[in-house]
Amino acid sequence: MSDFKALKQKVYEANMRLPELGLVLFTFGNASAADRKREVFAIKPSGVPYDELSPEDMVIVDFDGKVLEGEMRPSSDTETHAVLYKHWEHIGGVVHTHSTYATAWAQAQKDIPIMGTTHADHLTTDIPCAAPMSDDMIQGDYEEQTGYQILNALEDRGLSYEETEMILVGSHAPFTWGKSAEKAVYNSAVLEEVAKMACLSLQINPGAPRLKDTLIKKHWERKHGDDAYYGQGN
Repeated sequence: MSDFKALKQKVYEANMRLPELGLVLFTFGNASAADRKREVFAIKPSGVPYDELSPEDMVIVDFDGKVLEGEMRPSSDTETHAVLYKHWEHIGGVVHTHSTYATAWAQAQKDIPIMGTTHADHLTTDIPCAAPMSDDMIQGDYEEQTGYQILNALEDRGLSYEETEMILVGSHAPFTWGKSAEKAVYNSAVLEEVAKMACLSLQINPGAPRLKDTLIKKHWERKHGDDAYYGQGN
């Protein structure tokens, strides 16, 4: 019996939420979940349709991307996940999708502007779009370099991965993360919805303004601040 049964079950459930939420099509996308104590993560196998997956199919990989357990090849994006886990010690889950609206913004190579309170409930900045990868990076270890592309984009903008849990990879698609795989899935769904809202808002009014700073602060702090009052508390 696998020593990673619970971890495989957790990441299986996270992956199955992606088609349920309309975030993936066919075999697009993947979710992973980490066991920090053992410095491993579980991830979806590459190219397997979601309706054919089982918990036993999930692949166990260490933070260097080495397969420790699994009959199938892990996701082709495994090295990207590994880079994020290795460098960001407080994340426990990563999700990558090609959801329609978020990917459209990534392909347009545009940040998603903070235009409304739904966005401000989750972060106080535009959702960043990392610059497309250089030719040297593309011709190297592409998936590993994608991880560094994400790290560098946040660092260059002075953003914290613990406060900004989502990014668009220019010309590619979105990645999200969180303290757990469940939170990473949640962030992926939020990102897609905010991307859709921003797209429609700019179609309705191409000159639509950014959200006022006072509203950004209010909506962030009522949910995340020291005196937060959204929800039922602990």
